[in-house]
Amino acid sequence: MTEQASGAHHPQPRPRNGGNHATAVEHVTGAQSLIRSLEEVGADTVFGIPGGAILPAYDPLMDSTKVRHVLVRHEQGAGHAATGYAQATGKVGVCMATSGPGATNLVTPIADAHMDSVPMVAITGQVASKAIGTDAFQEADIVGITMPITKHNFLVTKAEDIPRTIAEAFHIASTGRPGPVLVDIAKDALQAKTTFSWPPGQDLPGYRPVTKPHAKQIREAAKLIVQAKRPVLYVGGGVMKANATAELKVLAELTGAPVTTTLMALGSFPDSHPLHVGMPGMHGAVTAVTALQRADLIVALGARFDDRVTGKLDSFAPYAKIVHADIDPAEIGKNRAADVPIVGDAREVIADLVQAVQAEHTEGHTGDYEAWWHDLNRWRDTYPLGYDLPENGQLSPQQVIQRIGQLAPEGTIYAAGVGQHQMWASHFIQYEQPATWLNSGGAGTMGYAVPAAMGAKAGMPERTVWAIDGDGCFQMTNQELTTCALNNIPIKVAIINNGALGMVRQWQTLFYNQRYSNTVLHSGPDADGRQPSAGTRVPDFVKLSEAMGCHAIRCEDPADLDKVIAEANAVNDRPVVVDFIVHEDAMVWPMVAAGTSNDEVMAARGVRPDFGDNEDD
Repeated sequence: MTEQASGAHHPQPRPRNGGNHATAVEHVTGAQSLIRSLEEVGADTVFGIPGGAILPAYDPLMDSTKVRHVLVRHEQGAGHAATGYAQATGKVGVCMATSGPGATNLVTPIADAHMDSVPMVAITGQVASKAIGTDAFQEADIVGITMPITKHNFLVTKAEDIPRTIAEAFHIASTGRPGPVLVDIAKDALQAKTTFSWPPGQDLPGYRPVTKPHAKQIREAAKLIVQAKRPVLYVGGGVMKANATAELKVLAELTGAPVTTTLMALGSFPDSHPLHVGMPGMHGAVTAVTALQRADLIVALGARFDDRVTGKLDSFAPYAKIVHADIDPAEIGKNRAADVPIVGDAREVIADLVQAVQAEHTEGHTGDYEAWWHDLNRWRDTYPLGYDLPENGQLSPQQVIQRIGQLAPEGTIYAAGVGQHQMWASHFIQYEQPATWLNSGGAGTMGYAVPAAMGAKAGMPERTVWAIDGDGCFQMTNQELTTCALNNIPIKVAIINNGALGMVRQWQTLFYNQRYSNTVLHSGPDADGRQPSAGTRVPDFVKLSEAMGCHAIRCEDPADLDKVIAEANAVNDRPVVVDFIVHEDAMVWPMVAAGTSNDEVMAARGVRPDFGDNEDD
């Protein structure tokens, strides 16, 4: 039996009948067995679309009083909704699709969940077992297709294997380093007669995640922390996954070391905390980027040294020793060699580190970071995050996003698409609580925001959920607003409408001599340089949203901004879409150009930070 990741944010679902006592054997179809299994593992919401091969499962699903099915408009929406549900609730997200194109439409959200370590189970129908490999109608080898982008996957051809497979899938998805698991079930297995009993035996001999860190490594890490002069706690999404945010706060305050939280970790440490120096990376805060570059010790907790954080890898943090703690041993040393490697669950690692650092303090060994904080505070004061308002009086996209965050109810969950608006939302909204920031970090999936917000709201109906989306992203998956309207999932969507594929346009401005090849999404600006008037916009997002059952508003004047946001916050009986018409030339700063060293961070266009005599520290 596989070990349970102690204290993990995604606990192994417990059988509802007590776990140790099998229920009476029932005679059922494979499809009925599937739905009963989903009930027993605690799945309460499934996002999906029926089709031929999965149809047998939809008949008993209709009778379930424990599993709610949300009929989406596209399978990609089902997958992202399952991800948003998982990220917001900490439970396993579930999506379901039929064979062939239904299954392949799940590939993008499965890859997205894999990159961001999100616990998800994708259930797909498959053609009858005897037809597999014959190029039958709507056949695709989804197990083969998804093998590189799943934590594990299964092909089920026998009805009696369904309960065990579902139990194993949920266990694998939610323990260790979480991730997506695919269960592909042949149609004849769903139709065949079988028996059902719970709990099934599980047979996963090769799967035993290490959760308890090695004591010697913990002691070595604690010694380095108190000996360091310029330490940084580099916090990744693994801390959120392990539900280790309380322990992180204790460790940070105990050591007094600066904390930087990656895009996937925003909210795991309060943005407002004086020890927080911001988000690192290509568009990270100057202080966070520079802190890592100048550090003599980096304590990486549930982070993976990805290229967006490190920039040019061989020039990243040249003075730093590395303590790297991760539940996935494959990540340690993958990109940057670790001086002290620690394999374990982030919650247990941090808890043990707290005790080890306390022991060092008891022996009189404490870190002296006064000079380090002098530098950090000087950078923080000199290069704060900020933006300029457009000279022509248009809405600033940063101001729009900042005011949404300031006027939103406490505990609001934000889901972002990918691009400029994603970076602005990461900078200009304050994240004080875990699981309030959802985005596609590793894959950078346009179209993520609306369905992910739908999934988050379905899982956390009492919370306000805002999707911060771009006009490019919105046009990929906005059909799920119909799903929201028909299923009482009243999300709020802010379209940051600059009439372009904004981040690509920014690169064209900076690196391609302002040659805007195929990034304009509207018919072009009016004579005064503004976007087209409401009557000539294609599409008209207000009309489109109203046609899908939403309350829709357009905002163009900064004087109306607060009033419009307040109106959106007040509508809770249906989805709300606000089309914010913003200045098209706004850019995301700071920025480290792709392929360059983090030492070349630009605070703004043409503004490279001057670190003075600290340059060679």
